[in-house]
Order: sequence, then structure tokens, then C-alpha cells
Amino acid sequence: MLNQGWIYRDQVDRAAVGLTLLDYYSQRYRHSTPAEWQTRIIAGQIHLDGVVVPAETPLKQGQTLTYHRPPWEEPEVPLAFEVLHEDADVLVVAKPSGLPVLPGGGFLEHTLLRQLQRQYPQETPIPIHRLGRSTSGLLLLARSALAKASLSQQMRDRQIRKVYHTLAQGTGIPDRLEIHTPIGKVPHAVLGYVYGAVAAGLPASSLCQVLERRGDSTLLEVLILTGRPHQIRIHLAAAGYPLVGDPLYEVGGLPRLAPAIAPAKLPVPGDCGYFLHAVHLTFTHPRTHQSMSLICPPPLELRPIRKLDPLFYP
Repeated sequence: MLNQGWIYRDQVDRAAVGLTLLDYYSQRYRHSTPAEWQTRIIAGQIHLDGVVVPAETPLKQGQTLTYHRPPWEEPEVPLAFEVLHEDADVLVVAKPSGLPVLPGGGFLEHTLLRQLQRQYPQETPIPIHRLGRSTSGLLLLARSALAKASLSQQMRDRQIRKVYHTLAQGTGIPDRLEIHTPIGKVPHAVLGYVYGAVAAGLPASSLCQVLERRGDSTLLEVLILTGRPHQIRIHLAAAGYPLVGDPLYEVGGLPRLAPAIAPAKLPVPGDCGYFLHAVHLTFTHPRTHQSMSLICPPPLELRPIRKLDPLFYP
């Protein structure tokens, strides 16, 4: 089934002044070719200050651009999710691998947010943090203004503990490993930028413990002390141990680059294939001020054969 389409809005910034309408979209959004953007402009799908204009129209700072994308068929994803805790303020769900949390990357209706909007049409719960599309497990959401303010502050103050299981390449990983590689933006030919390991990035810290060694891979438990985008994927790749099946991040913590002749085939953060699961979550309830601790058992691929005492959660 087709979705309802979407309107993408931009505002012309100083760097885009003087570019033509066609050049703007061709340079900013390289997931499509200049010929494809030309076709959309001619079809009247792109408006400048609410008006259809020719492709060669020069842009001025502050103008509003809208791309009226027509309905499209989205990729199939698992839409069901399990509610693990619910009260008037807080919702905690178990997100399945493959389901995006928010719209983007070709997904609009097939997202967790849209499923929540259908289930809670009056006051839709708001995600306090994000999980990558391929990441499964615990996701914390606010159901009230009090909860949104309190939980967001807890995130900023690093008072919310999040523990993950993941499968990394290699067997030489130390039993205990601390990673403090900064994370920041790096150029990407399709998206403009993605996040990666860069010296000038923001501070980031991850603590890792080996749970099990499996031939050419290692099962890890990871506690993230910061919440940078794709932190576990980037940190382990930067340490020399990319996640098994990760299509984007390679040794060094930077994104893979495909030949310039085929930029549309570059991997993007939303591509699936890796194994990462949010297994444990701890936070302070915004109304009762009680400590909340939830566990979501990982999939079989991320369970150790023998029972071990976890390092980072009870």
C-alpha cells in the first residue's frame, strides 16, 4: 500500500544563496540524480515560497523550499512491539530489529512513532532517546509533560543507564575495554554527513565486557555513559572491532565509502545487518522518584551459552 506522501521543508541559508533551485537539491540531496530533481521541479513537486518556479531560479537567503513528495510504497518492516511498562507518565517498549523509531530514510508510516500515534491518538508518547533501525530492545518514552522534562534532564545529566548486548568481529578483544573516542560529523556523499570517530568530535564513553568468545566473533555487554549517535557501532569499530554485519562502520570508526560513480549505493546508518540489543534500562520515575529497572531478554544471537553474572546490571 502507498503511504500519504510527505512535505519536506527547507529554508535557504547563506551558503545556498545564488544557487539555482536545481543545484540546491542536486547538491544537498544526492540520493537522487540531477535529472530526477529536474523531473520533480518540472512536475511542480517543488515550491519556492509556495510557488512553482523554473529549475534555473536563483535562491535568496531566507526563502522557503518545500518538496511535495507523492505517496510511495515503503519497505516492509516488523510493526509489532511489546509494551513492558506503562503508566500515566512513562512508557517503555521493546522495539523489534528493523523498525525505525522516527520517519526518515524512506520510512513514514512504517515507523514506531506512527504505530504509537495510532495507538495513542490524543497524546502520543515521545521518545526520550533513539535506537537505530537494526537495534532492538528497550526504548523509553514520555507520556506527560512532567515526564518529558524530567527524563530529558536525566538524559542530559547522564542519570539514565543503558546497557546493550552486541556481537563484534574479532577474538582479541580484552575482557574489559573502555573506549573514549570522540564522535562527530563526517562527510557523506548521499546524506551530506553521518557520525563517526573524529578527534574534534564530542566526548563519548563506552564500557565493554566480554560475555563469550565465538570463533571469529565476540559477544559483548556494553554500558554507554554518553548517548552519541551510533555510539556503540562507532566505538567498537574505532577500537578495531566492528559489529558483525554492520554495513556502514569499518575499522577506524568511519563510514565505508563506495566508488564516486555509484554514490546512491553508499551504505547509510539505517541499513540493517548488525546485532545490537538494548537489554537493560535504569531511570528515576519522574513522579514517584523511585528507581526503575527494566530488562528485555536479547535475541538468541546475543545470548551467552552459559549463564554469566553481568557487569553493568543486576
